[in-house]
Amino acid sequence: MSVLKNINNVKRTVLQALTKNVGASLNANGGKLNKADIKRVLIVRPNHRLGNQLLITPIVEDVTNFFPDAKIDLFVKGNVAPIIFQNYKNIDHILRLPKQHFKQLLQYIKGWLSIRKEYYDIVINVVPNSSSGRLLTKFARGKYKFYGDDVEELQQKYSDYQHIAKNPVYNFRYCLSKLGVSCDYNEIPSLNIKLSSSEIATGKELLDKLVTDKNKKTISIYTYATGAKCYDETWWLEFHKRLKSEYPNHNILEILPVENVSQILFKEPSLYSKDIREMAAVIANTEVFISADGGVMHLASAAQTPVIGLFSVTSIGRYEPYNGKSKGLDTNNLTNDEIISEINKNILA
Repeated sequence: MSVLKNINNVKRTVLQALTKNVGASLNANGGKLNKADIKRVLIVRPNHRLGNQLLITPIVEDVTNFFPDAKIDLFVKGNVAPIIFQNYKNIDHILRLPKQHFKQLLQYIKGWLSIRKEYYDIVINVVPNSSSGRLLTKFARGKYKFYGDDVEELQQKYSDYQHIAKNPVYNFRYCLSKLGVSCDYNEIPSLNIKLSSSEIATGKELLDKLVTDKNKKTISIYTYATGAKCYDETWWLEFHKRLKSEYPNHNILEILPVENVSQILFKEPSLYSKDIREMAAVIANTEVFISADGGVMHLASAAQTPVIGLFSVTSIGRYEPYNGKSKGLDTNNLTNDEIISEINKNILA
């Protein structure tokens, strides 16, 4: 582990200890809530990673469902949120911190101050153990503040409560119920990048140019991941061979990372793109997407494509893809044949 990573881990631990008691799970300065009065909502998730920002699309969707006339502001980090949420009609402003705050300190300070410009009816902190998220929620001006702390009652009631995208939705509904708003615990919204019909059509045109036979269905794969989540070349080459033998009537398309590397040695047609909406549009036209846990796995899920997520070090319960037939698999306990069996049973049946 690098010295910088060690420093960041220590900093994170100290800040979490200092901020864990900042705010209550529900801070309601205005008593009971009237749905008609909710006009502005702020959702706080100061993280720059693609996956973490895609994982807030369900809470954005749920807030919109409860308050369809409300304007929603997002407080995030980095530059990817405007791309993810460009087709979300209720999003008004996206307030952003720079990705590298030490190098852009003035911009970082301005980002913090920007949260004070509006008065919000509801402020929602998405991740309770985010020290900056808790502080920003406290710093924001708002009538009702939801800090997102875990609720034991919900932990016992919902088996998927720990999921990082579902947890904020359950907590949001719980807080509303405590404020007198009737909440039917319907299905949690899935991740959604809201591709337009024209984007999907363009994705289909691009896919047809890339694959060997445009009349065949296509399996898309992503063989890269960060750190220990990345399966090595040997694993992917063996799995790729098994895919080829099991699905001779399918194309296989590899989605390449920004690093432009391939764990299957570029043995298949591939898409290299830095445009995440273009990537999502191509994936949306494939029958199934297979990858290790990571941001691009969540992008495929947000494209509404059935996803097989491969997990070896991270928690399936916390990060499993979901949207209909999607499924996370613990590959520590599965052979390639068993993975293929799960794909057949859950998606390609």
